[in-house]
Amino acid sequence: MQSTSLLLLRQREHARTGSPLVRWALIGTALLFLGVFLVVPLVAVFHHAFQKGAGAYLAALQEPEAWSAIRLTVLAALIAVPLNLVFGVASAWLIARFQFPGRDLLITLIDLPFSVSPVIAGLIFVLLFGRQGWLGPWLAEHGISIIFAVPGIVLATLFVTFPFVAREVLPVMQAQGSDEEEAALTLGASGWRTFFTITLPKVKWGVLYGVILCNARAMGEFGAVSVVSGHVRGVTTTLPLHAEILYNEYDFVGAFAVASLLTLLGLVTLAVKKYIEWRAHAP
Repeated sequence: MQSTSLLLLRQREHARTGSPLVRWALIGTALLFLGVFLVVPLVAVFHHAFQKGAGAYLAALQEPEAWSAIRLTVLAALIAVPLNLVFGVASAWLIARFQFPGRDLLITLIDLPFSVSPVIAGLIFVLLFGRQGWLGPWLAEHGISIIFAVPGIVLATLFVTFPFVAREVLPVMQAQGSDEEEAALTLGASGWRTFFTITLPKVKWGVLYGVILCNARAMGEFGAVSVVSGHVRGVTTTLPLHAEILYNEYDFVGAFAVASLLTLLGLVTLAVKKYIEWRAHAP
């Protein structure tokens, strides 16, 4: 009986782990995939960026148009991320804590940018705020420029990034429950005090995680921003658009130098993301 149980245990263990050949084949396939689709492109970006030396690399980043693209990218992120932070936390709290008419519709609208192409989103803004759009004539009469101007870029960035904070905070709030909040309210704490002393600290890692993802997407967005920017060089070009312009002009060192900044942003985002995951699961 004991030998039979031991045999069954070994069979189950073998079924879980498989043969060493299969394990190494799977590991090798995964490493090959990562090498071809991740490591090689990263190496290529920095290789082309420094192809003519560090001097040419720094000169490309010191161009006035490059600095203008950096400033505009940072500006769009500085506006979009705080607004999405407020919206994301508020909407997640509303959905997690209350049942109300239109709740399912709100969840669907939050997920909308995940299902709509950024290019289509940019076209929608053009149809709304462009010179020939629905609101275009009224905006032109009042001297307000949205499309092919900075406000259009900010609007496009807001649209493509607003799900990130809400989608990261919502499951955390739902998992935490509302027992502590109800107890605080029962003991006489105000709604704001309950939110800032109990609700927000419990979901802080989800908030930080969402903000990091939101910021990375805001700085790296191309499709929607490309449609509404008009590619006015030095005025409405963000870092991704500036890299495309330089590449189309066969300025490969400049294009890859700008691309290396976005690559570094992605690597830093990944490192911070892993740190937050580690802190969130640390005892």
